[in-house]
Amino acid sequence: MKTARQNAIIEIVTGQDIETQNQLMEALSQRGIKSTQATLSRDIKELRLVKELTGVGHYRYSMPSQPVNEARSERLAKIFRESVISCDTAMNIIVLKTLPGLASAASSAIDGMDIPALVGTVAGDDTVFMAMRDVKSAEAFRGEIQKLF
Repeated sequence: MKTARQNAIIEIVTGQDIETQNQLMEALSQRGIKSTQATLSRDIKELRLVKELTGVGHYRYSMPSQPVNEARSERLAKIFRESVISCDTAMNIIVLKTLPGLASAASSAIDGMDIPALVGTVAGDDTVFMAMRDVKSAEAFRGEIQKLF
């Protein structure tokens, strides 16, 4: 049901100018798909829909211009260039050293990136501990992080 609804949302926003959640809810209803505003809001967030300005001065929902993986890589690169000093692993734990006061920001950004192998993060003032599901995942992600330096 959720997948079908989200696929319909993608079809709708790519096929017509939808400015508001109410308009989107109405378009879904015309397709026989009932939804609440709260569900629709979660779908918009999960699909990473953005509002863009049209040529006639109105806003419309649209798909992100960058693929999610590309956007994730770009965001990680910026965070690491500006705040991370070093990265190492200890079994399934990745340890990031940051400039003083920036560990929390780096940790929060990483938490929001939907990394499947990431169990969670803990941040201090200048250190982030990232718990990965297994050693192999930790080593692979550490390799991805080191490419950003």
